Amino acid sequence: MDKNELDINLNEYLPLRDVVFNTLRKAILSGSLKPGERLMEKQLAEKMGVSRTPVREAIRKLELEGFVVMVPRKGAQVAEITEKDIQDVLEVRGALEALAVKIACEKMKKEDLDHLKEIMKEFNEASEKKDIDKVIEKDVEFHDVIYQATNNEKLIQIINNLREQIHRYRVAYLKSFADYKFIGEEHKQIIRAIENKDQNLAEQIANEHIKNQEKTVINYIKQGSKN
Repeated sequence: MDKNELDINLNEYLPLRDVVFNTLRKAILSGSLKPGERLMEKQLAEKMGVSRTPVREAIRKLELEGFVVMVPRKGAQVAEITEKDIQDVLEVRGALEALAVKIACEKMKKEDLDHLKEIMKEFNEASEKKDIDKVIEKDVEFHDVIYQATNNEKLIQIINNLREQIHRYRVAYLKSFADYKFIGEEHKQIIRAIENKDQNLAEQIANEHIKNQEKTVINYIKQGSKN
């Protein structure tokens, strides 16, 4: 791994262990630290220019959040993305997504709908440029507008609790695509269903959107295990 991938921002007003934790988690989410990769305290501390203590504390916290596993005689390593994990997380996300678009059909205001259309446009522009970071950013924004439009704090809270796990699969999903037009078309269908206040169609498309993600990520993981 390139040392620059583990550069830390010491300007953050956070304890060093939290800065190290955020840096390592970001590296895992982005795929810079790959599933199965060993996390050597001494090596990471040297790359990040810190002592081993905050690295050890960060690894312990990452383990609690499911990003890291402790393997006998090998130590800490980045948790593999298993088919069961993907199915479990996306099954829950699918149910939440369907509920969110159903509520959004009733409650979404015109300015939110306009915002959604603008994000879709930016997503499509990023797709054409193959700007993966921007594609991921706009996909997150697209779904966040829908969640916020529900005005259901409990639903938003549950989704936020799943956010990091969902994000890991979203990154794997979007990185595996050569052509994002299919996802953009699904976004367009979701907007049309919300605009027409067609709850049944909105739920159906949202469910298919997540099921397609599940199939693609599982296939991506299987292909990776063969290489």
